[in-house]
Amino acid sequence: MKKYHQVTDIYINNGILSLSIDGNKIEKNLMDISPSLAEASNIEQSEYDISPSGYGIYWPLIDEDLSIDGLLGIRH
Repeated sequence: MKKYHQVTDIYINNGILSLSIDGNKIEKNLMDISPSLAEASNIEQSEYDISPSGYGIYWPLIDEDLSIDGLLGIRH
């Protein structure tokens, strides 16, 4: 399986998604990237899965997906 990105250190605090992608710290305002995630409870926000390929992050309790390329502004 191809590894697209190395994704680590994911956390949400005060409406900001912080994570490390390929060793670079990224911060995004949740309202800009996912109103559903912004409105989710702390428990819903804290339960997530990173795809084995590093392609995306999935929050199963609210059925929300974010692509890492999308967070980085990469278009294919």
